[in-house]
Amino acid sequence: MACLQSQVSTCASSAARRQALVPARLPSARTSGVCIVPSQSSSSHVANSPVAIAQIATARGSCVARATYHGSVMAESGSKYAVVVAKFNSLITKGLLEGAMEVFESHGVPKDHVDVAWVPGSFELPVVAKSMAKSGKYAAVVCIGAIIRGATTHYDAVVSAATGGVLNASTDTGVPVVFGVLTTDDLEQALDRTGGKVGNKGGEAALTAVETATLLAKLRAEGKAAW
Repeated sequence: MACLQSQVSTCASSAARRQALVPARLPSARTSGVCIVPSQSSSSHVANSPVAIAQIATARGSCVARATYHGSVMAESGSKYAVVVAKFNSLITKGLLEGAMEVFESHGVPKDHVDVAWVPGSFELPVVAKSMAKSGKYAAVVCIGAIIRGATTHYDAVVSAATGGVLNASTDTGVPVVFGVLTTDDLEQALDRTGGKVGNKGGEAALTAVETATLLAKLRAEGKAAW
């Protein structure tokens, strides 16, 4: 019986020491630059104590970024943009182009500051977009096309080539090359995204181009992004 009481006393004193150490460890987590929140296994009275709550709030506050950047929805004055449009499925791509031009104009890009290049199909979008981006004349390039599974026998191949090519054009040049190509199962889905019930994806691509271009301009102005 005496042995059992001794074991109980030892366990209780060990638990008390662990509880006392928990609040003492919190400041060291903050000073190391790592934000640590105590686990749920910590004693409830420690987790809810004013000292612990204040320490957790301070630790979380230290995670706030020193500088945060966002692109603008209004283009920089004088900036020019390019749109590369596929002729294939022109019933759709013309509507997407109209949506893009409307958004450009409403976000500070006059129509005479937008150059439009027509290519045979979506497969040819990347090469022309990359070449225009490399010219250094445009803040961003928008690629517009429509790949419809029911109307394209090699649908998967064209989608893969277009998506990968547009991405590479952007990363290789450092100029935003925005993917505004519809990939749908049928014509109805494409029409829904050309000013229909799902909106106009051409306009969305134009807005993405403006926001990304202005963000890069801010970062480059402070030397935080490469030209």
